[in-house]
Amino acid sequence: MLLLSRRAALTAVSIVALSLAGCTSGPAPENKMEATDTGPAGWLAQLADGSDGRDWPAFGRTYGEQHYSPLDQVNADTVKRLGLAWSFDLPARNPATGPIEIDGVIYFASGYSVAHALDVRTGKLLWSYDPKAPEAAGHKLRQGWGSRGIAYWNGKVYIGTQDGRLIAIDAKTGKPVWSTMTMGKDDLRFISGPPRAFDGMVIIGNGGADEAAIRGYATAYDAETGQQKWRFYTVPGNPADGFENKAMEMAAKTWSGDWWKYGGGGTVWNAITYDKESDTIYLGTGNGSPWNRKIRSEGKGDNLFLCSIVAVNAKTGAYKWHYQINPGESWDYNAAMDMQLADLSIDGKQRKVLMTAPKNGFFYVIDRTNGKLISAKPFVTTTWAKSIDLKTGRPVEEPNVRYEDGPVTFKPSPAGAHSWTPMAFSPKHGLVYIPAIDLQVTYDDTGITRENWKRKPGMALDYGVNANVQPSPGAKVLSYLVAWDPVTQKEAWRLPTPGHFNGGVMATGGGLVFQGHPDSSFTAYDAKTGGTLWSFDAKAPVVAPPITYSVDGKQYVTVIAGMGTSAGLFGPLLQQFGIDYRAQSRRVLTFVLDGKATLPAKVPYKPQAVDDPDFKPNAAAAKAGEDIFNVRCAVCHGGGAIAGGTAPDLRTSGAIVSPEAITSIVQDGALVPNGMPRFEELSAEDRENIRQYLRTRSDDLRKGRP
Repeated sequence: MLLLSRRAALTAVSIVALSLAGCTSGPAPENKMEATDTGPAGWLAQLADGSDGRDWPAFGRTYGEQHYSPLDQVNADTVKRLGLAWSFDLPARNPATGPIEIDGVIYFASGYSVAHALDVRTGKLLWSYDPKAPEAAGHKLRQGWGSRGIAYWNGKVYIGTQDGRLIAIDAKTGKPVWSTMTMGKDDLRFISGPPRAFDGMVIIGNGGADEAAIRGYATAYDAETGQQKWRFYTVPGNPADGFENKAMEMAAKTWSGDWWKYGGGGTVWNAITYDKESDTIYLGTGNGSPWNRKIRSEGKGDNLFLCSIVAVNAKTGAYKWHYQINPGESWDYNAAMDMQLADLSIDGKQRKVLMTAPKNGFFYVIDRTNGKLISAKPFVTTTWAKSIDLKTGRPVEEPNVRYEDGPVTFKPSPAGAHSWTPMAFSPKHGLVYIPAIDLQVTYDDTGITRENWKRKPGMALDYGVNANVQPSPGAKVLSYLVAWDPVTQKEAWRLPTPGHFNGGVMATGGGLVFQGHPDSSFTAYDAKTGGTLWSFDAKAPVVAPPITYSVDGKQYVTVIAGMGTSAGLFGPLLQQFGIDYRAQSRRVLTFVLDGKATLPAKVPYKPQAVDDPDFKPNAAAAKAGEDIFNVRCAVCHGGGAIAGGTAPDLRTSGAIVSPEAITSIVQDGALVPNGMPRFEELSAEDRENIRQYLRTRSDDLRKGRP
C-alpha cells in the first residue's frame, strides 16, 4: 500500500514580498481614536487565560491557546448525563474547523470559509455569509480545503479565504464590514489556518510552500478598519533587493546559494499565539521550499527561520527572539503545530513557558521570555534523532537522516507525530493532552539534484525528494491520545485511538478530556487516568476541536462532525471506517446535561466501482496518469485513488468513463463552485492518461485487487 507523502493545504502557509492589493502597505497611524465597544458586556475579559469560561471567543478559547475551560458543571460524575441538545446539518465540503462561542451564539466557518452563526439555545441559523472563495481562487484552489477556524473581536468575526482575503463580518447581521487582500492576486498561496485577534488587531499567515516558490510571512491588520499594521517575513529574500529589517539580514547568513529563487518557505500556516503580559506574538513557521535542503540552500546552513518559533513585538512586528526546532530542515518537520502558554514551577522556580509538540516527535518547553530551551523529550517513537541537546537546543541526529547516503527510513513521518488538530493543557491537572500519530517515512532523492530539479508548475505537490509514508511493519495502532507532564517530561498515560488521524482535544475543569475520532466516536476521558467516562456515536468522523461554554447557567459542549482537511490524503488508512465524501454526514453537534435529541441512523458505506464495460487495460497510460494524479489530485482524492472523505472517491465516479465529462471538469472548470479546480494546462493526452489510471483503479476495486 503506497501512500503519498502528505501535505497540501495542511502544511502550507507562506508568502512573498508583494504589496497587497486593497490594503495599505505601511503601518497605521498610532494616534487613531479608540474604537467603540460593540461587543457584548465583558467580551474582552473572556480572552484572558484566567477568565471564567463563560465564552469560548478564540480558536484556543484564550490568548494562550490552552484549549482548556474551567467550567465543571459537566464533570466525571455528571458526564454520563451528557446528551445531544441539537444538531445542525451542513452541506458537503470541509467541516474540520474550530468553532467559537460568544454570548449565546456559535460562530464557525465551514467549507470554503462560509461563515455561520447559530443560536446556542435552539440551534437555529441566525445568518450565514459565503465569500464565494472557490470562484475567486483560480489556481489557489488547487491546494487546501477552506478554513480551520474563525476569530472574534469587538462585535466582528473574521475569516480567511482560499483566495487570500481577510474579511471582517458584523457578528449580529452577518454582513461584511471590510475585506482586504493579504497576498498578491496571482500569488500561489492560500489561507487555511484560523486568524487570531488580539489588542485591536487581527493576524493571518498563509500556505503554499509545498507547491510553489514562496516566501513565508504573517501580517497584522487593524481589527476595525482592515488597514495593515505590520508584516513579518520568516525567511530572507533576494539580498540584492535589501532586507526589510535586521532579523532578515541575520537570517540570510544561514542560507546559501540563490535560495530566494526557490522561495524558501517558512510559512505561518497555522500556529500563532499571543502573550498579553509581554505584548508578544509567537509565530510557528513551516518547512522549507522545497523540502530538500540540497536544492534550496546547496545543502548548507540552518536556514532561519524555517521550522521555528519566532517572537515578535505585537504592536510593531519587530523581532524579539527565535528558537529553531529543526535547523537545516529537510523533512517537513515544521513547527506550525499549536503553541500553548503557561506558568509552571520547574526546579523550584516559576517559569513563563511556551509548550509545543511539533511534527518531529519531541515535546518542547521553552522560556517564552527569551526563547531559551528548558527541556525536550520524545512523546512518540522517534528514530531520526537520539535526543535534543539542551545546551545547544539542536537535535542529535542519526546517521544519514538527511538521505545524503541513499534512502533512509525513520519515524515520525511528515504527517507528523502531531498534526494541526490542537492539543490541550489543563492547569488543574498539570498535563498536556496530545493527539499523536505513529507512522514512518522513507526518504529517497536518488536521481534528484539541484541541477536537474525543476518545480512542477501550477501548484503541484513537489518536494525535491520522494517521501513514502507507511505504517511500521506489523503496526496495529497508528495513533494515540498521550497525556504528558511538561514539568517532568514524562508520560502520564497513553491510549490507542482509531485510525491514523485523531481529532483535536479539549480539557475542562470538570476533570474531562474530550476528543473525536474517525470511527465516529466522540469521547470524554478521565483527565487523571485516561479512563473512558462517556462516548457518543456521532454517525460521522470527528476531526474538529470541541469547545465548551455556559449559557443561562448551563454548560454546553459543541463539536463539528465530518471528515476534512489533509487527513483524506491517506485514504488507504481510513477506508476501514467507510467515509465517503458524498454520503457522510456533516453536522454541528451541541450537548448539554440531560439532552434528549437524537441523530438519524448512519447508512453504511462501501465503495462500489462504476460500471465500465468498455474498459481495456493499458499499463503505460495508467502509469503516466498515476504520476500526474499523485502530484495534482491525490491530496484531495486520496493516495492510490482511495479517497478518505475529503473529496469524492473517483473509482466510483461516472465521470471517469466519459472523456467529455473529464474535459468539462478538469479543463473547463465545470465544478469550480463545488471546490474542484481547473487544470487547463493539462493536455488531452494528460487527461486521458489520468482517466486511464482512474479506470484501472476502479477495475481493481471491481475485481477485489489491492
